[in-house]
Amino acid sequence: MLALDAESPPRGSAEQFGLELLLDLSRVLRFAGSGDTVRLRLVGDGEPLTLESALSRHWHIDRADGVVTLPRSVLRLVTSIAGATREQRATTFDRFGRVRPEDNDLVASGHERSPVLSLAAVALRRAVIDVAGRRPVRFLAPWPNDRRWAVAMSHDLDVVARWPVFTGLRLIELARKGDLSRVRQVVGAAFWSAARDPVWDGIQGILEAERTNAVRSTWFILCGTPTFRTMRAGDLTYVPESAPARRIITAVVSAGLGVELHGSFDTYVDEHHFREQRLRLGTISGTVPNGVRQHYLRMRPGLTHLAMAAAGFRHDSTFGFADRNGFRLGVADVLPVWSDANQSQLNIDEVPFTWMDRALSKYRGIESPSAWIADALELAATTRTVDGLWCGIWHPNLTPALGFPDAPAAYGHLLRELASMQPFFGTTQQIVAWRRARRSARATAVAADGATVYHATEPSPEYPLALEDADGARLADPPSASV
Repeated sequence: MLALDAESPPRGSAEQFGLELLLDLSRVLRFAGSGDTVRLRLVGDGEPLTLESALSRHWHIDRADGVVTLPRSVLRLVTSIAGATREQRATTFDRFGRVRPEDNDLVASGHERSPVLSLAAVALRRAVIDVAGRRPVRFLAPWPNDRRWAVAMSHDLDVVARWPVFTGLRLIELARKGDLSRVRQVVGAAFWSAARDPVWDGIQGILEAERTNAVRSTWFILCGTPTFRTMRAGDLTYVPESAPARRIITAVVSAGLGVELHGSFDTYVDEHHFREQRLRLGTISGTVPNGVRQHYLRMRPGLTHLAMAAAGFRHDSTFGFADRNGFRLGVADVLPVWSDANQSQLNIDEVPFTWMDRALSKYRGIESPSAWIADALELAATTRTVDGLWCGIWHPNLTPALGFPDAPAAYGHLLRELASMQPFFGTTQQIVAWRRARRSARATAVAADGATVYHATEPSPEYPLALEDADGARLADPPSASV
């Protein structure tokens, strides 16, 4: 357990955000009572600190008997990276209105393939163990069901109708790359699918693969009205109330999977459009969507999230790279969203995605699905080392008739490999609920028999919280009722 030194509180909201995030990622149980526990002391005046300095000096964490010392400058650096401060202050954008990759701190420093802040939290956790002595050491279990890491598999439903148009666009893309072998394969697959619905066939294949591997995925659905303008822009292309779209949504809901909003271009920073599309999707699906991911990842960090939160969303999953895979916020986990403009934490969480299929094929020119999967599994292995969350995007339109001959088999292989590593598979909504509850847990006392008295202020409706000792062994102490 860990208590904050009352004589060295964080100075300002930026330090507070960085502190809360590090403690949350470390899983150390916060102690709000009186007693002899490990103390965290903040030092310094928040002098500027570079990431290279923090990495080379093990985040400047110092140890003494019963005390862990951390510079305030580390907390400000944590907020700058996890809060995407540099991105929120960007003034130039690409043609989709997205912040350019070079305006990301980790891309600029060459560290986007490492969850640097999750690793900092691991260092803090180890420091607590090192200085504890005979003081009680308690950590919150990382994930439900005794799992050490988690996977949030997700799908952006971009294509439902007019599939030959998308096949044609894909054939042009392959022809420009000179990939005539795949062109021939796609033409053949499209010919044999002429009397079928290859989009629905592909979705059935995904659902079956996920049933086989006990994967609970999340589907992000476009929910606006398409026009010639939106179709030409690559935005809205199908009516969500149409029979084909309803069939897909019904199948997803019937399988017990998550349904959330895929925000159209019009949502961007517009609370009204977010709210309208959220309500529309809820009416169609019969669920209550509380998550969103922007179509084409089109967002203004901070400003878009303000609009999302105002429209009633509790989590977003847009933070990730379009043109590469990695840890855009330096975190392999759920985290709160920071508003640089307001200098405050917003009431919405981020589920940053780590890997996307088309990041390699569309932007890197890598057409081999086996290479995509190898990249996904490399990042998953990295995520496991920090007991973190790996969120991936697989587009349902990756089928032979729509231009991706080897993709369905590759997706099946990805799921089998992930399942073999025994993660907790959950929808984004389930995972966020668990993480909000875990984040809110506080201990108030240690009973005479050594049991820890603790509670959470956020409910965990499906899975109970649990404690571990310094060796990761599960303890029998149940939480008190949420307050």
